[in-house]
Amino acid sequence: MTNVQEHLHRLDEEREAVFLYARVAACERDPRRAALFRGLGKETAAQAKLIEAEIQAIAPGTPIPPFRASSRVRLVAWLVKRFGPRAMVSVLAAMKVRGVSVYRGPLIPMAGHPVTDGASPESWHNAKGGAGSLRAAVFGANDGLVSNASLILGMAGATADPKVVLLTGVAGLLAGASSMAAGEWISVKSQREMFEHQIGQEKEELALYPDSEAEELALIYEARGLSRDESLRIGKAMVADPVVGLDALAREELGLNPDDLGSPWGAAIASFVAFAVGALLPLAPFLITTGSSALTASIVVTAVALLSIGAVISLFTGTSALKGGLRMLLVGGGAGAATYALGRLFGVSVA
Repeated sequence: MTNVQEHLHRLDEEREAVFLYARVAACERDPRRAALFRGLGKETAAQAKLIEAEIQAIAPGTPIPPFRASSRVRLVAWLVKRFGPRAMVSVLAAMKVRGVSVYRGPLIPMAGHPVTDGASPESWHNAKGGAGSLRAAVFGANDGLVSNASLILGMAGATADPKVVLLTGVAGLLAGASSMAAGEWISVKSQREMFEHQIGQEKEELALYPDSEAEELALIYEARGLSRDESLRIGKAMVADPVVGLDALAREELGLNPDDLGSPWGAAIASFVAFAVGALLPLAPFLITTGSSALTASIVVTAVALLSIGAVISLFTGTSALKGGLRMLLVGGGAGAATYALGRLFGVSVA
């Protein structure tokens, strides 16, 4: 891609962002947020004009094509109108729409920034520590438990050979855990690449248009409740130091924590282990004994595990532990009973 083509590509991205800023502002009911996106749209339009001037400086007489919103951009605009900007923050961020971090809540102090020292904003991607890790582990184990228990019960209903049931359970554990790990690796890897690309764009724009980036930060701080003068002071203080400025832009414009973009391998390993632990529970009795005693023990272990996991999940849903446990038992037990019944239709039960 030549230098002119790179500039034309950047110009197209800026124009798309201007188009979407207008749509987001039109759909935003909060006047401060609507003003934020209108202001960001003006700043982005100004940057687009600067890019046009750069193109002419590089190759005088280069025709600037008129902007036509692509089908993708129009689809995003329609989704924003249909579901609202808050529901589309991840999509908007990927489309180079900045400032959507305001949907994360009120102004939050940021460590190392002149605002004040304190906690950093939560990143949009899945948290990797604390409650986020616990939640991911619980739901991963639940997936392994329900899927492998259903698989084992279905096979137990179909065959009297304990070796077949055991082999099926082991295969289900390995296949399911590997699939979950691969999916999580691809998901986090793709997400991290997108985040790194966005931060790279911010770094480039900070070097090229520091005043514009300071104004964008000021607009975000103003939308979060600071006065105009204070917002401008903080915005200018941010971009005065390129390192601090990039960190602020990543957090405030993109809603990202540059120090924690997610580890693909860490996510894959955690997903594999969580699924395997859950899948091992209904399989364990078949490793110790055989026949109907193994099947009975597997059902009991699965039922207790479902009750326990449902109770833990209630911590994230706000429901009572008993209600959460019984609901999980009903859902998981129903799945296991259905697969066992199907197994009986096509074979004989475990003797």
